[in-house]
Amino acid sequence: MTHSLHARLIWTLLILLVLAGTMLVGLAIFVGRLHVEEASQRLNRHLAQDIVAHEPLMVGATVNAPALKQLFKTLMVINPRIEVYLVDTEGRVLAFDAPEDVVLRRAIDLAPVRAFLDGTGSLPLRGDDPRQTSGRKIFSAAPIAGQNGTAGYLYIVLAGGAWEGVTQMMEESTILHLALGATVTALLVTLIIGTLVFIGLTRRLRRLTDGVEQFQRSDFQATEHLQPPERVTGGDEIDQLAQAFDRMAHRIQGQITELERADASRRELVANISHDLRTPMAALAGSLETLAMLPAGERKEHLGVALQHAERLNRLIEELFELARLESGEPRLNLEAFSLAELVQDVGQKFAQRAERRNLRLETDIPAQAAFVQGDIGLIERVLENLIENALKYTPEGGVVRLSLQPGPTATAARVADDGIGIPEDELPRIFERAYRIARDEHGGAEGTGLGLAIARRILHLHGSDIEVESTPGAGSAFTFALPTKQAA
Repeated sequence: MTHSLHARLIWTLLILLVLAGTMLVGLAIFVGRLHVEEASQRLNRHLAQDIVAHEPLMVGATVNAPALKQLFKTLMVINPRIEVYLVDTEGRVLAFDAPEDVVLRRAIDLAPVRAFLDGTGSLPLRGDDPRQTSGRKIFSAAPIAGQNGTAGYLYIVLAGGAWEGVTQMMEESTILHLALGATVTALLVTLIIGTLVFIGLTRRLRRLTDGVEQFQRSDFQATEHLQPPERVTGGDEIDQLAQAFDRMAHRIQGQITELERADASRRELVANISHDLRTPMAALAGSLETLAMLPAGERKEHLGVALQHAERLNRLIEELFELARLESGEPRLNLEAFSLAELVQDVGQKFAQRAERRNLRLETDIPAQAAFVQGDIGLIERVLENLIENALKYTPEGGVVRLSLQPGPTATAARVADDGIGIPEDELPRIFERAYRIARDEHGGAEGTGLGLAIARRILHLHGSDIEVESTPGAGSAFTFALPTKQAA
């Protein structure tokens, strides 16, 4: 418990309050001492001057011993804590009323005395204490006139016996006791309020810590501890930390879900590819066995079937390697400006004979002005081939496949549309998955690997683009992608 954050904060607050209280008490005593000294010096500022005015303490350069003795006696009765000294113009002590061994300093510094008399020093003003070798105390002073000017000074130490008297006075002061009590009470109240505030602040941190631990114990699946992002809008640093953790937790959960989905897709792909590889392999093996048993004149038909299955098997393997290469991040795009119109025209001519063999019309709608785009011409050609091949595959006899371009100021769109069987709405999100065609091989005669759309989409992603699909079951489908327009060099 002592290692918890709120316990450390409370101990820190307690230590700070003790230090602050100690400093306040010390400051109060120091200020009180200054106040007492200043008040005493102001009240007795003219004491020495009044005494000098009424008593002739020096006659010429000679000390008036009887007058000085009477003065000492009178002042001792009035205030026994003051000390009276008679000094000459050099600061040497000429007379005093105390045992010889008590007075340790026989000369004083007259600079504070002159500042006192001139009024240039700020009170409390301290001067040398003859009873101490290094002590300084408040005083009152007045010059003593002689025949040729100032003959000496009357120097009265007002602090008397010592500073202990003031300290004792402070210790016995009721006001000081009340002030100290009020200070201690204020510090205790501050400690209590600070403790409650720290507990309130750290409660949210403890709740967040519990949420993080719960999230970890649940194998990053628990969501009941997460706070809605709108709750923390405009909050303090703790709320911002909670919001950041919520975003991180949601992202982790999303990534875990995506990894699980990708793993499921991978297993499905392996199963589907294994099935699709087994079919041509079995057909190829059967054809080869049949060829081995037939006479030479009857082998041609079966040899053609074997070659057809070998080509399909080879195409499937090539597309698998191509998709793996595209998804590995290894391919580097050879970006250049090229005429998308010419590329669409060339690819359309490449598939013209295949369309005629299936009794399909392959139409092109290309604007007169050349449309130059930025991209890898080889990979974009592969995208067009896959889309056209897919359209021919799922368009019945007598149908139409249309290739069109839509130039724009910033991008040029290419569109491949057909009036074939269409795609059910619930299957649209999955048509770009790898080998999805194999999993739904229900269109008789439509052979393929099911990787064409996945490869096309991956190529467009490498170009910073995407592919859009529109489809109506029984009415056909349309695939559209765009590339940035670029002026021809």
